[in-house]
Amino acid sequence: MFVASSHSACQRVSAWHSGQSPECGVWHSIRVNIFEDYASPTTAAQTLLYTAAKKRKEVLPKMMAFCYQILTDPNFDPRKKDGALHVIGSLADILLKKSLFKDQMELLLQNHVFPLLLSNLGYLRARSCWVLHAFSSLKFHNELNLRNAVELAKKSLIEDKEMPVKVEAALALQSLISNQTQAKEYMKPHVRPIMQELLHIVRETENDDVTNVIQKMICEYSQEVASIAVDMTQHLAEIFGKVLQSDEYEEIEDKTVMAMGILHTIDTILTVVEDHKEVTQQLENICLRIIDLVLQKHVIEFYEEILSLAYSLTCHGISPQMWQLLGILYEVFQQDCFEYFTDMMPLLHNYVTIDTDTLLSNPKHLEILFTMCRKVLCGDAGEDAECHAAKLLEVIILQCKGKGIDQCIPLFVQLVLERLTRGVKTSELRTMCLQVAIAALYYNPDLLLHTLEQIQLPHNPGPITVQFINQWMNDTDCFLGHHDRKMCIIGLSILLELQNRPPAVDAVVGQIVPSILFLFLGLKQVCATRQLVNREDRSKAEKADMEENEEISSDEEETNVTAQAMQSNNGRGEEEEEEEEDWDEEVLEETALEGFSTPLDLDNSVDEYQFFTQALLTVQTRDAAWYQRLTAPLSEDQRRALQEVYTLAEHRRTVAGQPPAFQPGARAVACQ
Repeated sequence: MFVASSHSACQRVSAWHSGQSPECGVWHSIRVNIFEDYASPTTAAQTLLYTAAKKRKEVLPKMMAFCYQILTDPNFDPRKKDGALHVIGSLADILLKKSLFKDQMELLLQNHVFPLLLSNLGYLRARSCWVLHAFSSLKFHNELNLRNAVELAKKSLIEDKEMPVKVEAALALQSLISNQTQAKEYMKPHVRPIMQELLHIVRETENDDVTNVIQKMICEYSQEVASIAVDMTQHLAEIFGKVLQSDEYEEIEDKTVMAMGILHTIDTILTVVEDHKEVTQQLENICLRIIDLVLQKHVIEFYEEILSLAYSLTCHGISPQMWQLLGILYEVFQQDCFEYFTDMMPLLHNYVTIDTDTLLSNPKHLEILFTMCRKVLCGDAGEDAECHAAKLLEVIILQCKGKGIDQCIPLFVQLVLERLTRGVKTSELRTMCLQVAIAALYYNPDLLLHTLEQIQLPHNPGPITVQFINQWMNDTDCFLGHHDRKMCIIGLSILLELQNRPPAVDAVVGQIVPSILFLFLGLKQVCATRQLVNREDRSKAEKADMEENEEISSDEEETNVTAQAMQSNNGRGEEEEEEEEDWDEEVLEETALEGFSTPLDLDNSVDEYQFFTQALLTVQTRDAAWYQRLTAPLSEDQRRALQEVYTLAEHRRTVAGQPPAFQPGARAVACQ
């Protein structure tokens, strides 16, 4: 019954059954309609068969015997052979894990699949390629069989006249190369013709599956691709332009998917050739034409992809042409790219951090970045985008410390503090706005304090220094992640060391050191959390493998196992599962914006432990009374925590090869 139903799964070969070849466009529309495939009887039959074979011991041997009978009888209808191969390929995942069958699969390929790759029937050649794909992870005992599999797939890709065969061969060849180390070596001399044929297929069929194959092949053969990267990118750009400017583009969703795949492929090429500067320079011109085309036609569904291309082109250096793009993007941002600010953020981060000197050489550059951040923070882009805007301001301040942007600090600080006076729903945005002001404190303490005294906010008469300090102290428990906690610790350390302290600092003296100790505890927990999540990930992977290999022989056994599983999943189990999810969520939340690095995140940057302890030692030496006020409120537990911080700071100082600042009274405990 399954063998018969498998015919409908190969609608793409139905024309071949009558001796005709389907046109590329017709075949392509059938091939990629995954939603129809999902609801098809064939898919339902595959699912039923797979589940039955996995859970019932007797199903797999009977089905394989049935298929072998068809394959070994030369008088069977070729269409039934196609169905038998469909069954076997659908069960490949199970067959490769069963000791009874996995050692027979190589012989099956040799005797029944390889010969059909040379069949005069196109649908059998396509099905044979599909089976090769399904068994691409097979452990070959005879190297000659592996070589034959790869050579036959390559031959089908390059020499076969039928496009469906070429597509299935492309998928099979890529999967063999990814799964078989030796196969990758076999194909190294043939990378150029393979890539050329893949590009030809994409041009003719606009098939997204083959676009994905190209991406994966680029990653497998990064060195070989470098020599043909320009030609490949040029071809892909031409295909993209053809698709984008075709009359039916907006009416056919598949074209959007394929065009998006092309942009991803070009981005992959940029990644693998990033160390080849001369190649990247040539690719830049091609990519800029693509970016210009998308922006001219206002195809907003591709904005994320072209911004990713621009990001890739600015990771190691920024050319004059890419600086010109900043102005163009600003104009687009003003018109219709407002909601794409978070997608622009990686590129904007590059403009600030990769070529800071050029950024500062033209005041227009900083003006553009500030204006974009102001529009986001004053508009209705949402708090996620606002967090990104505030983060960009913080990055600018930290990146440009000592580079003379004093005139920008009041503008940046006033913008974020004004945002705090309006409704803020999330602690992330609140702390991110505070962090901009903290970065300004690190940039120049006197300048920030002067700015706070001068700022007049609506509905807030008088200087806002007191409000800022109080808000900061109230929110120290909301600073998450390594960078944010480090920034907060450094800021509070500067605050406690100020000689000309504003009265607002005196008013919170009892909170400063306890808050810093709390932040250090958070840093320690970040380390522990990440280690725990790594262990849990490994445990989940092992558990998944065990479940994948599960085999049940009868209905009674399945019922018993299900009942046992339900009993074991008691309240304790549910709590543990919820805790695991909470750990994962916490790590994700803590690292959301930390990918946008600053000079403080470098390995050789300011050490927060040494920075704090040095500040406290300076205060102890210079102003004993103030030191007493800072440390008097500490409990015994907090004093022990402070000693641990001192010890760890000294340990880090020793590791860095610096002279000791003090003699520790306890053993250093490092978070590795």
